[in-house]
Amino acid sequence: MMNKIPKNYYCLVAGLPDIIIDQSKIPFTLMEFKNELRDILHEDDYKLVELLFLPYDNTNLLNLLQKNNKSYNSLGKYIQEELEEEIKEPEGIEDYLKNFIETFKASGGTEYKQSWENQLTQLYLDYVQHVGNPFLKDWFRFEETLKNILTAYNCRKYHMSMDEELIREDDITDTLKKSHARDFGLSSEVDYIEKLISILESKNLLDREKNIDLLKWDYLDELITFHYFSIEVVLSYMIKLFIVDRWMKLDKETGKQLFEKFLNDLKTTYKFPIEFTINERRK
Repeated sequence: MMNKIPKNYYCLVAGLPDIIIDQSKIPFTLMEFKNELRDILHEDDYKLVELLFLPYDNTNLLNLLQKNNKSYNSLGKYIQEELEEEIKEPEGIEDYLKNFIETFKASGGTEYKQSWENQLTQLYLDYVQHVGNPFLKDWFRFEETLKNILTAYNCRKYHMSMDEELIREDDITDTLKKSHARDFGLSSEVDYIEKLISILESKNLLDREKNIDLLKWDYLDELITFHYFSIEVVLSYMIKLFIVDRWMKLDKETGKQLFEKFLNDLKTTYKFPIEFTINERRK
């Protein structure tokens, strides 16, 4: 193992294998790479990596609170026993998780307006926006905007209210709610909006999902244009590994699950037209 280096990671970055979005194999698992980074990175930099894995803790926490009996994902920061103890008495976890637990318990588990998932996501995004790393702040802001546009597009297409579905209230979400333009009137604020709308107009859901991930991939490349051996390169690589890992698992069954998730996310009984049949064969 290398000694911890506070700022630049020459050997680590130089040794990272090239990856593409739809490759069939990577030389290490997400867990293996995460554990390797724990031994290599400066403590402060590893905390930035941990931020990327907190969504697994979010999902684990929500499943435990709602007693969904879903399998526990070990990629999170906390093992199951730790999170179960924190639910009883939240003390040693991130403030946003503590606040969420207290809110959930105070409500008796009854949702009000926003879904619990959306509430937790917003708390998480608020939390990570306070980190001091410009790369992560930019990335999480991009992800938040992208998620809101995707939600707004689906809500508008299926004549659903987006008032409680969007995350945060700001100029962009306000525009999304009011605009009837094809691009939601965001061309001056979101430079990738035209490309994203073209992707969303595809009738093949798997192609759509892949092109959205490619959009994320390209954005990551832009963010690290002037970074070479810094923690930002490592963070970007880690995010890309999440994307690759997801696509490595794609098969016909995953395609069906993807479609079901799409329907469930809409939370509606709207009867979809036949044009939404998935072409399940991988390209």
